[in-house]
Amino acid sequence: MLLRQLEYLVALARERHFARAAAACYVSQPSLSAAIRRLEHELDVPIVRRGRRYEGLTPEGEVVLAWAHRILAERDGLCQELSALRGGLTGTLRLGIVPTALPAASLLTTPFCDRNPRARVALESLSSADITHGLTEFELDAAMTYLDDDTLRHVRRFPLYEERYVLLTPVDGPLAAQPTARWAQAAALPLCLLGPRMRNRRIIDECFAADGARAAPAIESDSVAGLYAHLPGGRWSSVISHAWLHMFGVPEDMRVVPLEGPARGPRVGLIVARSEPRSVLAEALLTVAREAGVRDALDNLLHTYLGGGHG
Repeated sequence: MLLRQLEYLVALARERHFARAAAACYVSQPSLSAAIRRLEHELDVPIVRRGRRYEGLTPEGEVVLAWAHRILAERDGLCQELSALRGGLTGTLRLGIVPTALPAASLLTTPFCDRNPRARVALESLSSADITHGLTEFELDAAMTYLDDDTLRHVRRFPLYEERYVLLTPVDGPLAAQPTARWAQAAALPLCLLGPRMRNRRIIDECFAADGARAAPAIESDSVAGLYAHLPGGRWSSVISHAWLHMFGVPEDMRVVPLEGPARGPRVGLIVARSEPRSVLAEALLTVAREAGVRDALDNLLHTYLGGGHG
């Protein structure tokens, strides 16, 4: 059995298509198919359910796939440990991030690269469900996500910050001069918010509801960048996480107003799988996270904007 055969199987299970899997592995489709048939012969079990096209894995194939993920992760871990002994980590840290935490990612990735100049970072914006799958299947080394997610199992958690929600509103708006605003007051403004499929939006809706209000935004976006694109011009207001200020700041002619109410923001943090082998790159990222002071950095930035230094 060759590691290459296991890589082909993992690619096939991921792509669910022989031609795409072959392309992902930079081999011809006949070569990939032949390698998987050899693996079936060596293990003496059927691995792939074959028809006119790829139809999935057999029960035996699912078992082989799970072992393939573990064996390849062991191989990667070995290479990472040896590279560290030779003079520094190499390889690619695969980091999944929920979209609303992406603006704060550089607070970790930049010092990680400074400390490990021979390593690279591959960021991927993923849903909570995709992050759980990626960690389980050894496709991610670590993830930055909401720590109160009930779907997270068998992971180690490291808190980074608590989301603090503020109102971004035009300088001539009815709430711009107030020191704080209620969620119910914000709900009455012309709003643009993230779409309802986004976890952050569902959290924000819960905050509105806790103050006896319901938001009815005229504009919804599936990305933070799309939301921010509508803010200049003095027409729209939005409720944002203070972490977004790290990347996007405060648009011209807008003000930041803290929101007060009965609800508190959720915790965002790093998670890594509890399963063995542990990723050496993920452990290095956790070391950086312990020293990065992400919570303080974001709170200080918010204080700067609330103090009138910007906007």
